[in-house]
Order: sequence, then C-alpha cells, then structure tokens
Amino acid sequence: MVNMAKVVWRKSSYTTSNGGDCVELASVPGTVAVRDSKDPDGPKLVFGRRAFTSFLTGIKR
Repeated sequence: MVNMAKVVWRKSSYTTSNGGDCVELASVPGTVAVRDSKDPDGPKLVFGRRAFTSFLTGIKR
C-alpha cells in the first residue's frame, strides 16, 4: 500500500482562488488517487488506470 502522505498532489486546472469545488490528483504506481482539495486529510478515491479512464469518460458525458 502506498503512503498517500508522500505522494505529489496536483490541483485541477479549473481551480480558482475564490474557493470553488476543487479536486486534486496524484499519480501512484498503477493507480490514480483523487481527493477534495479543501479536505486533504479526508477520504481519497483510488482508481486503477483503466477504471480512472472509464470514470473520466463517464463524467464527461
């Protein structure tokens, strides 16, 4: 299991400075992790790379 405290998180390019809804992503070997930027110690979603691609395809519709 990967120590999520040591991964590098990056914010969505849609993030604004006015406190909007934001997500952060981290590339972890073989997976992609997603978290709420306003709650960095809160829960994280972890997807396999194929599942993450399917997730993105689904939310773009």
